[in-house]
Amino acid sequence: MTIQIGDRLPATTFSHATADGPRPVTTDDVFKGKTVALFAVPGAFTPTCSARHLPGFVDHLTTFADKGVDTVACVSVNDAFVMKAWAESQSIGLDEIMMLGDGNGDFARAIGLTMDAKGFGMGERSQRYAMLVKDGVVTQLNVEQPGEFKVSTAEHLIAQL
Repeated sequence: MTIQIGDRLPATTFSHATADGPRPVTTDDVFKGKTVALFAVPGAFTPTCSARHLPGFVDHLTTFADKGVDTVACVSVNDAFVMKAWAESQSIGLDEIMMLGDGNGDFARAIGLTMDAKGFGMGERSQRYAMLVKDGVVTQLNVEQPGEFKVSTAEHLIAQL
């Protein structure tokens, strides 16, 4: 079942890309007591994700902070090493965007937002979405239709704050 507005995020563990290497973080570590703008991409280094999705959130970090968002986080079915390399390739500091690896897709499956990308040689991946999470509860959820990039943008999520 797909997660809905008002649902609490399921307990899971991510691999967080840090300057000192991967570090496990739980959903409580990321979301408890915080307001988090979380966006998911099908894959690091993929065209739309690299050219538009991640840069859009970086461009609006100050706006998110001004509107009460404590953390902006990006999650992908990639490992933390890939997430770190992707941030570095985009000249993004790991203190700016929390880069979360969901290497086995456990989080994506737990919230019901996976997609079959086998046709692209990518296996099971996360759908593209953006959500606002307050203290572990989803307050906004914007899931893209296949091939679209409209409702998961930073600008769309900011308009909902």
